[in-house]
Amino acid sequence: ISVLFLTLLLLFLALFPGAFSCCTKISDEISRGILRRVERFEIQKAGGLCHLEAVILHMKGRKFCVNPWNRKVEKMMKKMKHKIHRSKSHVRKQRRTRRTREKEQKQ
Repeated sequence: ISVLFLTLLLLFLALFPGAFSCCTKISDEISRGILRRVERFEIQKAGGLCHLEAVILHMKGRKFCVNPWNRKVEKMMKKMKHKIHRSKSHVRKQRRTRRTREKEQKQ
């Protein structure tokens, strides 16, 4: 019986991988310190397996479920999306150019 249960559990996990990663509670308040350390975020839609709209903030192995309508969270998501769309080589080139200009001005 336990082998059958284990087999059914593994089958369930394979078919519904998000079933255990849904946010069940959301926080309305989040500190700026946490928002600064966010590495990535996911948007959880209400419907399907998850019954609550939320933004899942990921940072160093931790997850925070926050209200998607929080102004600070909306602002952070907008900034992170903007960073993703910029070319990394372009950013590096600008930094080198700025440093070079600063060195030239000092001389």
